[in-house]
Amino acid sequence: MGEVLIVAVSLYAFAMVSGRLSMSPVTAPMVFTTIGLIVGTGGLGWFDLDLEAVSVSILVEATLVLVLFTDAIRIDLRTLRHQATFPARLLAIGLPLTIVFGTIVAVLLFDELTWPEAALVAAVLAPTDAALGQAVVSNQRLPVRIRQGLNAESGLNDGIMVSVVTVLLGIAAAESQPSGYGVWGEFIIRQVGFGLLSGVVVGLAGGWILHRRAVANHVEGLYRPLATLAVAAAAFTTAELLEGNGFIAAFVAGLAFGHIAREQCEGISTFTQDEGELLASTSFLLFGAVVAGSLIDQLDWQVALYAVASLTIIRMVPALIGMTGSGTLLETRLFVGWFGPRGLASILFALFVLEHLDNPNTPTIFLVATWTVLGSIYAHGLTASRWAGRLAARLADAPATMPEMHPVEEMPTRRPLP
Repeated sequence: MGEVLIVAVSLYAFAMVSGRLSMSPVTAPMVFTTIGLIVGTGGLGWFDLDLEAVSVSILVEATLVLVLFTDAIRIDLRTLRHQATFPARLLAIGLPLTIVFGTIVAVLLFDELTWPEAALVAAVLAPTDAALGQAVVSNQRLPVRIRQGLNAESGLNDGIMVSVVTVLLGIAAAESQPSGYGVWGEFIIRQVGFGLLSGVVVGLAGGWILHRRAVANHVEGLYRPLATLAVAAAAFTTAELLEGNGFIAAFVAGLAFGHIAREQCEGISTFTQDEGELLASTSFLLFGAVVAGSLIDQLDWQVALYAVASLTIIRMVPALIGMTGSGTLLETRLFVGWFGPRGLASILFALFVLEHLDNPNTPTIFLVATWTVLGSIYAHGLTASRWAGRLAARLADAPATMPEMHPVEEMPTRRPLP
């Protein structure tokens, strides 16, 4: 019960100073991760949990399901289709190149990793988390097109990478276990296939029924967001019962639900704001206390160098390549490349790999992911507000013909705009 008290006191204390901190570079993920490092296994030892604890597993799964589902439904694909240039460049060009660059660097730095394992490291660290750069996506002085480009990329790339991580996990496991490619090939097909099928069926059916009942005024206002979250839970559990990947199902269900019941998505962002913030804050505290704290003394030069590379050249060079020909300022492209923070999705993917990959090199994969996320929490948190303000000032008097200034429709962020 002591762990619950620590979480409760931490949340209350942060709330008491949140107004003052909102005007500083210090972010909520930085605060809760730091608290976790202090009270966890690498610090005072007050947090008596390990990675195998049931409570940790439940929190991890609930957080990732909520993040994937709500990210998917807040991205209106119809709207995005008319303003997809920036996110499409980052997802179609930047994301694959990020995995390629990350794989090459991992192979060069870690002799023990096979190519699939190196690719798995890169894939785990490919998703971005706009919540770590909230000062960017919520800074209304920045042109909407820049903010929405990063917002849409973050909303889609974690869901896309679930399937990629699953496939690479199966390949890496097949190379190192006697069961070989037959058993793990079947695992990949089941995970991806039933995950997609469950997500499409549950998302479309749940969205269609809810929309019809809501339009006929048969659903009370409070129960619309509750029913929406029930769709996410149903998609996840249906896929798991079929031995599919519940996280793939949650993301696909969000896309399907948002497509067929867009009107019912309006209240879900507000409804899940508090729940999502609670889960995210608790997850960052657990990350510091249970994950990073236990590995704080295992940093070596290869891990440190990969973490730095992952946050810089592995992300920024692909983003620059992807944005080539966009007509944007070089600073805009550097800005977009830098603000690809690694956060909740990477933490949860790393834990997923740790759980399913029984391999001598699994600790290396987990260690690299942990230190990269830890570096990202502080590096991107400290720089988000300052650089966003600088770029906003530079573009304040820019002509409307500049690509950055083209008007686009605003879409919801994980946290509402001030």
